[in-house]
Amino acid sequence: MKKNGKISNAVIRRLPRYLRMLEELSVNDVQRVSSKELSEKTGYTASQIRQDLNHFGGFGQQGYGYNVEDLRREIEKILGLTHEYRLVIVGCGRLGRAIANFNYTYNRSFPVVGMFDVNPELIGKTINGVQVAHVDTLPGFLESGEVDIGVICVTKEAAEGVADVLIRGKVRGIWNFAPWDLTEAAGIPVENVHLSDGLQSLVFYINHNEK
Repeated sequence: MKKNGKISNAVIRRLPRYLRMLEELSVNDVQRVSSKELSEKTGYTASQIRQDLNHFGGFGQQGYGYNVEDLRREIEKILGLTHEYRLVIVGCGRLGRAIANFNYTYNRSFPVVGMFDVNPELIGKTINGVQVAHVDTLPGFLESGEVDIGVICVTKEAAEGVADVLIRGKVRGIWNFAPWDLTEAAGIPVENVHLSDGLQSLVFYINHNEK
């Protein structure tokens, strides 16, 4: 691990993409891969990939490249993916349910242990074995200390109030899908996800390519 200076967010955000490519290679029984081959799969330059990995030790050998399984395990360790992280979802509309279903199918290392809403039509329903409860019961649920990440899928107006409850409940991180940027508080990291950002970027590239 790099000891001098903080590793940039840009480097950290590229690691999951490397991991996805390595998982794909592993499934296809590929044993080694070069930075050039990773470049072709990820769209990043070979030089950028080598620089990114050198922050954490490099892991490659000149003339050989990277051992796929070894590098996959190292990146999992760097990202902290060697154990489970328990999630609660607040807001069980279409987006909240979609996240719950996605995690249940593809992200089993991030089990959803609680789901909360205010809609009486949703309360009591079971989604992938988890019963939706009223949001008023969220503070008591968090007292168990068994929640790592709070997922916010509520309206802009409700987002900050939900975040306050999660922070007081001592979650370790917040994944925010509300259309409102939340800031880190009490040392708890926040990841704000705006689905429209990617779409708007795509529109830029569409118009740029057509000129």
